[in-house]
Amino acid sequence: MKKLDGKVAVVTGGAMGNGLGIVKVFLKYGAKVVIFDYSDKIYEIVESLKNNDNIVMGYKIDIRDKDSVEKAINEVVATFSNIDILVNNAGVCSLETFENMDDELRDYHFDINIKGTWNVTKLCLPYMKNRSASIVNLSSVTGPMVADSGEVAYATTKAALLGFTKGLAAELVKDDIRVNAIMPGYIRTPMVDAMAELSNKENLEEVISGIANAIPMKRLGTIEELGELAAFLASKEASYITAQGIVIDGGSTLPETNSMGV
Repeated sequence: MKKLDGKVAVVTGGAMGNGLGIVKVFLKYGAKVVIFDYSDKIYEIVESLKNNDNIVMGYKIDIRDKDSVEKAINEVVATFSNIDILVNNAGVCSLETFENMDDELRDYHFDINIKGTWNVTKLCLPYMKNRSASIVNLSSVTGPMVADSGEVAYATTKAALLGFTKGLAAELVKDDIRVNAIMPGYIRTPMVDAMAELSNKENLEEVISGIANAIPMKRLGTIEELGELAAFLASKEASYITAQGIVIDGGSTLPETNSMGV
């Protein structure tokens, strides 16, 4: 028996990057997966993931639109009756300094990363109670632990998601729902590539190589590695873990400095 057999999982932002890694691993372990994503690629991705064993559905949704989220969740429940796992992965990051950032770009981060996560969680919650359910939020090492120039809005939202995780875990333990957060360092995703391109439009790979050289493991993580962590947190194997932020960063937050040590 696979560790997620029969579990119904909703994964936001599941059409690419970390979300796609999570979806693939969940399907490997027997979950029925529903993807919410704003990308036009959502239906193409769903078709590519289908086979005789996989049960996967997709909805093109902007998680800022509460009505659309509610409609999709009602359809999910009509199909599967319940929800066992929610992964709040959908998020955005656009580099800009605090002084130069306008309110529109600030709200873009806050509305998707925080309010969108809030919307999906609140609407899924009634169908997750008393099922040994699990919520996994995608926070980051950026915000709670580290930050670079230009990441103020993103860092603020990811720190907020860690607080959201802990507060929600305290409330939902009575309903047999565990709530944890994953705090990735650099995982090779389209978001990381986009951020690297903002830093050096002429040579993206030079930026990626520089990031890798600063990580003790000398590489970026893979979306599948992050997916394995999400699957663990969603499974019975993690049944005594709640309210935690789990770092997966290849040791990137380990060094005290870049110049000390032998």
